[in-house]
Amino acid sequence: MLLIKTPKWLKILYPKLLWDANAANRCIYLTFDDGPIPIVTPFVLNILKQYNAKATFFCIGDNVCKHPAIFEQVKNEGHVIGNHTFNHLKGWKTEDNIYLDNFLQADKLLDTKLFRPPYGRIKRSQVKLLQKAKPGIQIVMWSVLSADYDATVSPEQCLNNVIKNTKPGDIVLFHDSLKAQERMEYALPKALEYWSKEGYSFCPLAP
Repeated sequence: MLLIKTPKWLKILYPKLLWDANAANRCIYLTFDDGPIPIVTPFVLNILKQYNAKATFFCIGDNVCKHPAIFEQVKNEGHVIGNHTFNHLKGWKTEDNIYLDNFLQADKLLDTKLFRPPYGRIKRSQVKLLQKAKPGIQIVMWSVLSADYDATVSPEQCLNNVIKNTKPGDIVLFHDSLKAQERMEYALPKALEYWSKEGYSFCPLAP
């Protein structure tokens, strides 16, 4: 069963991870994982521009190497960059030294203090290693999951996931990936339209 809204007990269990942010000015913190990708990431950028929305993009280092022009477009349009490892490694199934090296490989390209572990899976030992290697690092999770990556979730349900569960200060997770494309392209514009009518603003996380 997918946990669309992150439960309070999980936030209490991992208090040093960032689950939500400042609720001032009715801000929603949109985040996108797994890019940059042709067609999909530019679509996201175009929609965000229509609503004067700024977001945080957690980029895979390998995708940055493959699509540097799109990566530069993300930065040039005023969005914040986060590290998502170089090869989208799952922390629970990766040795700590390999995980750290993969993070550092991406860090050379991204140079950011924001990091989101792929799949939301990271060991406590890996957290400590990253904190030592990158002083001031902020490990970012999420408070609302769109589930756009899940082929069993309909585009309409993806939209409902974020509209029904988001409040000011929430960190909302979408994906600018091929796997998520159909559901994200349906849900994101409609969610932005709904939130805008409700008086929300859209803020990037502090870099």
